[in-house]
Formats: sequence, C-alpha cells, structure tokens
Amino acid sequence: MRLTASLRPLARAGLLLARILPAALALCHLPVAQAGDEDVTIMSRGAYLARVGDCVACHTAPGGDFMAGGLALDMPYLGRVYSTNITPDTDTGIGNYNFEEFDKAMRHGVTADGRRLYPAMPYPSYARITTEDMQALYDYFMEEVPAVAHANQPDEVPWYLSARWPLGIWNALFSNAKPFTPDLEEDGAWNRGAYLVEGLGHCGTCHTPRGIALQEKALSSREGNAFLAGSKIDGWYAKSLRGEHAAGLGAWSVEDIVELLKTGRTAKGAAIGAMAEVVGHSTQYLTDSDLYAMAKFMKSLPARDASDTSAQSALIADDGAFDALQAGVYDRAGSREYVEFCAGCHRQDGMGAPRVFPALAGNPSILATDTSSLIRVVLQGGRMASTQHDAMAFAMPALHEMTDREVAEALTFIRSSWGNQAQAVAATDVSRERKQLDAPAASHVPSAASRAQ
Repeated sequence: MRLTASLRPLARAGLLLARILPAALALCHLPVAQAGDEDVTIMSRGAYLARVGDCVACHTAPGGDFMAGGLALDMPYLGRVYSTNITPDTDTGIGNYNFEEFDKAMRHGVTADGRRLYPAMPYPSYARITTEDMQALYDYFMEEVPAVAHANQPDEVPWYLSARWPLGIWNALFSNAKPFTPDLEEDGAWNRGAYLVEGLGHCGTCHTPRGIALQEKALSSREGNAFLAGSKIDGWYAKSLRGEHAAGLGAWSVEDIVELLKTGRTAKGAAIGAMAEVVGHSTQYLTDSDLYAMAKFMKSLPARDASDTSAQSALIADDGAFDALQAGVYDRAGSREYVEFCAGCHRQDGMGAPRVFPALAGNPSILATDTSSLIRVVLQGGRMASTQHDAMAFAMPALHEMTDREVAEALTFIRSSWGNQAQAVAATDVSRERKQLDAPAASHVPSAASRAQ
C-alpha cells in the first residue's frame, strides 16, 4: 500500500529516528560499563578505568612502589626517559594538580608547570577520553592511590635533544586532542569498543605503524587503514588487529579475541612479550561486555590490503612434513632442530596442545612477514600471562645456545611445513635480533602486590 504524500515525511522521520536512536543512546551511556558485569563491583569506576588504561605498566618500576614511576623507556633518536610519579604525593607526585591540570597532562601532554611530555606517554590516544571518565580517573589518583614520596629520575637524553619546545610543533602536527564522538551509523557496542580501543586502551600505540617523526600514522579507524595495521616496538612485532587472514584477525572470531584478552590464550595461540603484560595487568580485569565491544570493533576493521580476503587459502592439508618426522626422515634443513628443540611441546604435526602449547600450523603469528617476534621467542623464551581465569602460566625456555643458522633453519622449517607457506628466515636476521637483546628490557609485569592495589 502506498503512503499518502502527507504521511511520507513522517515515515522518513521515523526511519531516521530508528537509525540514529541506538547510537544516540550509546553516546549517553558511553563512559559506563554495562550493568551486570560483576567485576566492576569490586573496584571504583576510576580504578577500573585505570585498569583499562594500563597505567601501572609504565608507572610502576620493577620492585618499585605502585604508580611511583621510575620505569626506563628507550625512545628512538632520543635515548632513555623515565616514567614519572603519578601518586598524590604533593612534593614528588601529582598531589597539587587540580582537575584542569590533570586533564591537560592527559589530553595534551603538558604538565602543571608547563613542561611538555614526550609522546611515550600516549596522550594522543588519551585525548579521546570523555570528561566524565577523566574526572573519575582524577578522583581515583587523588583519593585511592597511596601517596609515595619518590623523586622522578632525570631522563638520559643528550643535551642537544633535551629541548621540549619542539614537542609543541609535534602536537600541532600529529595530535588531535578531541574527545571521542560516536559513529551514528554503528550500534552502542561498536562505539563502546571504538572508544576503548582508540582512547583509554591506546591499542594503536603499539599496533599502528609510525611515521618518520614517530607519530602514529592514524589515531582512529576514521583516519585510514593504517590504524592497527601492525608495527614493530621494543624489538617485537605487534601484529595487525585488522582483517588480514595471514597476519591479522581475519581468521579469528569475536569470541577468540575476547578469550585472548581475558585469559591470554586461545586454541589458536597465546599472548607473548608485551602483550602478555597487557593481559596480565589490564585486559583480564575488563568486563565481559567491554571485551566483547572491543572485539566487535576490531573485527569490523577490514584488511589494510583489500586483496587479502582469503581465509588461510595458502594452508594445505598435508605436505608430508608430519609423515617425514614421524618416520625419522630429517632431510629438510631445520627438521632435525625442530625435533630436538620444538616437537616435544608443539608435536610432530605442528598442532601443539590447545591453550597450553600454541599450534604452529596455520598460526597467523608464525606466518607474519615480520619475523622479529618469532626469533625473539626462540632466543629469549616467553611466558604466558597468569590471570585470574587461567593461573597456570606456561613458558617456553630460551634457546639462546642455538646458533644463528640453527634458529633460522628451524623457523624456516616451521614456516614452510604442515601447509604453512611463508618466506624463509635468514641467519642475519637472527644475528641482528640477538645483538638487540643485549639491551636491558624496559617492560615490566607488576608483582602480585602491585596488581592488588
């Protein structure tokens, strides 16, 4: 039945209202975790938001007091800087900050005394925090974090690079200090996920490639497909969180992503390196609804390369690697090293044990173009996150005694067996990573006592 001319405007208005109402409601409730998430009841809203922001990761040094700073952070071109005391101590911390000064430091990277912060502090992402959430964070730091008198450690930056005024130019060029605005085309869960991933969760700090000025090439999904497309940081490769099947989340379900963020492991793989730390003192504490929202948002991001649409199309069912290993035939380079160092946990068929020893066959991390993380896991070892959901933290031992050639051939064997099809690893790549590992690690998983704060 056709609408009369007088009713058509009303019908169009109704359709428009139905389209924007869910997103408008999402805007009203954006800062608040959904009701029914039991984890929120055990901490204040500000404490929960500090968990989302992973503040403890940088502001609690190994063996140091909670949020008292002192963690070493190595910055390209500059040298070593140290995180600051953000407890409410009035002499050495932020106890004299009013809300406006706190907000300016978080959103613009400018301290109460006018000193500009290096963008090792992810204020370009924190700029998206709503005023309500910023107030909750301020209240938490001023009222719940114990005050600690701990003087900030001077940065180790050459004098000719120590001037802070150029950071004002950097901010003008690369930092968009505007709070998050919901996308009216998307629903509440998607917008909540985008708010957490782009803002307080600052996922792009590690997972977005950077330009020559160390700026993130995109700060949100609206700024282009470089956002969360993968980047190298502290010697590790933070994988793409977009829709690539070989190197991203294309083969992962929303449930897979939630499980990894909550427990640090899935049947497909496990969080290692810095990501294990993120799970250990941040995402394991998030509510199920927030984890789902983050996963939904990430799953909506298309592959950076539109041509990457195949779901593991390169994976062949059987290429003979398992049969050869089972028969004791080690005629391929790296096969003997694999049996000696790897097969005991990851099995001769490369399938590992779900949630215990990650599968190597079809694992996107194994197939990644950047092999730095793979090499580092072999040389340095790794440990899964120990969480309230999975307390047992399985570990891979460091195999530093392997030669560069042995590591390269073993990884090449893994990346070309059981249907895997990825380029070879060169011994020179292993040598480079081995030299970089001589530098002390700056990342830190807080002790149980620190996490309890």
